[in-house]
Amino acid sequence: MKQRKRSIKLFDPALTGTAIQQSFIKLNPALMIKNPVMFTVEIGTAVMLVVSAWQAVTGDTTQGALWYNITIFAILFITVLFANFAEALAEARGKAQAESLRKTREDTPAKKITATGNGFSKETTVVASSTLKLGDHFVCEAGDIIPMDGEIVKGIATIDESAITGESAPVIREAGGDKSSVTGGTKILSDRIIVKVTTAPGESFLDKMIALVEGASRQKTPNEIALTILLAAFTLIFIIVCVTLKPFADYANTPITIAAFISLFVCLIPTTIGGLLSAIGIAGMDRALRANVIAKSGKAVETAGDIDVLLLDKTGTITIGNRKATNFYPANGVSNKEFIRISALSSMSDDTPEGKSIIELAKSNIEKSDTSKVILFSEDLSGARFIKFTAETRSSGVTMANGTRIRKGAFDAIRNMTVKAGNTVPAETEEKVKLIAGNGGTPLVVAVDDEIKGVIELQDIIKPGIQERFERLRKMGVKTVMVTGDNPLTAKYIANVAGVDDFIAEAKPEDKMNYIRQEQSSGKLVAMMGDGTNDAPALAQADVGVSMNSGTQAAKEAGNMIDLDNDPTKLIEVVEIGKQLLITRGTLTTFSIANDVAKYFAIVPALFIASIPALQSLNIMNLKSPESAILSAVIFNAIIIPMLIPLALKGVAYKPIGASALLRRNLLIYGLGGIIAPFIGIKLIDMLLGVFM
Repeated sequence: MKQRKRSIKLFDPALTGTAIQQSFIKLNPALMIKNPVMFTVEIGTAVMLVVSAWQAVTGDTTQGALWYNITIFAILFITVLFANFAEALAEARGKAQAESLRKTREDTPAKKITATGNGFSKETTVVASSTLKLGDHFVCEAGDIIPMDGEIVKGIATIDESAITGESAPVIREAGGDKSSVTGGTKILSDRIIVKVTTAPGESFLDKMIALVEGASRQKTPNEIALTILLAAFTLIFIIVCVTLKPFADYANTPITIAAFISLFVCLIPTTIGGLLSAIGIAGMDRALRANVIAKSGKAVETAGDIDVLLLDKTGTITIGNRKATNFYPANGVSNKEFIRISALSSMSDDTPEGKSIIELAKSNIEKSDTSKVILFSEDLSGARFIKFTAETRSSGVTMANGTRIRKGAFDAIRNMTVKAGNTVPAETEEKVKLIAGNGGTPLVVAVDDEIKGVIELQDIIKPGIQERFERLRKMGVKTVMVTGDNPLTAKYIANVAGVDDFIAEAKPEDKMNYIRQEQSSGKLVAMMGDGTNDAPALAQADVGVSMNSGTQAAKEAGNMIDLDNDPTKLIEVVEIGKQLLITRGTLTTFSIANDVAKYFAIVPALFIASIPALQSLNIMNLKSPESAILSAVIFNAIIIPMLIPLALKGVAYKPIGASALLRRNLLIYGLGGIIAPFIGIKLIDMLLGVFM
């Protein structure tokens, strides 16, 4: 299976050109004010432009040499451009992704049909997809492009979703169940389906994807807002520091030029993280997209990094896939043929994969020459009333025309039904249920007229490598919880083998909701994945709700992320992406603040060393002159931003180690590194300037 590569070269020429243009457009003060740190740098740049222009006109030398002031102005201007470039490049990457998605959105013809009382009209009317409205129905056949998002109400089809997911392998979608959702822009490969439109024009999944990827819907996350406020506070503090420095300078008879004041201010405020903050947030959503996950907001990606509890469905996440029926175990006094017959009848209305596998096993267990096959699959079902499987009742079955009630379901559900009717549970059946559950299987009990007739065994296989992934999550400090409809014995066995921290057995939709609320009430953040309509309330309640693209419309609306690959294990990857976003922001903030230490030792001695020779001891870098010291500091302050753009966009490599170990690692690498790097960089720049000054 070949997957389309969603990644884009970091400095793609076309994107770089667009980003450079946007860097100048973003100089607009109305846009710059959203970033308080860089806005003050822009004000400083404007002041230096005025000072340089004044000197050029008047010839005044009290503020230093003209070439020096022009150089300071140019460096500050480039600093602002570099910060704008980082944000513009991140946005350009998102827009490039959106452009590739936009190419899949075409105004395709739709074969619209009308719903009648008993079904649908046979006549179709070809209309443009843009004219389809919420609730309309259309037909799609082999070779057709699905014109609009919807849910299949009739039929089954093989669909090529590569235009959306990048996955070349076709998928099967059918009416009923949780795999009924189809997306506009995908292609029907076989069969025929009738689809009900579930979105209004302009609000399709593809439209929302494009808007989100382009950043039109991007809002600052709570952490990003908090950090912006912190950086603004730092900026205000350093404004006060620089203003109060003037009286000290006057007292020491040390004239300080406007260029020196502004240079000191710009070097002390956290310009590095201020210039990269927006780019980090945008890049986080971009990384999620490259993992084939659409985040409806940056907050969702960020919250994923703070997740404490992870709710995972057993089937498809911990086990390889849908459970399959493997054996029929009739109770004493019930023939094997009869038990197979009633087991198959009880599953006729069961749309779940388990129900379908029971029918398949029944077929494979009956010889072609056996006349009982005719009885099994030619049963007179006229007048029969089918009872569909639901998560609430955890049973399904059929009531025959003669009143015979056949039911199949979880052991406790059928046992309660049997005991309530005054019947007993066969001892051999109870033993078989415990044996199957103890071996990691799932027992389904079948009853006729509230009398238990036997047990069907379902088995599934734990995914290889899943234990290592859970151990990785445990090292991150994330608690894993398996959610399953299995009985407690089976659930405990699979939980122990898989290595999850906790499990919810015999789970109903409300059980997920209650568990999420319980964890949230203790201050924890919870994430879960779902695809069914019954998952929607829990997806909406969870702090991070990842819905599958193949799931129902209700599930996709309730979640704040959508997985295009329909991979139940993707939730684990989402958590890692979120943690990488938070770590990248934290490490670059640490690096930026640590930078200020070296710049302090470069500029402060340069300002006062002439009048206060004792400050020579602070000139530990032995910089050539006050002018070269200030120039070296502001040049380093400017060039460090583009040097860190790749790290901001790609993210800091994340390793699942404890929080304290992670803090020590980041302080050592980015804290200590943030102090050492400027000392080296400023000294090298000073040596280079010494050649020309």
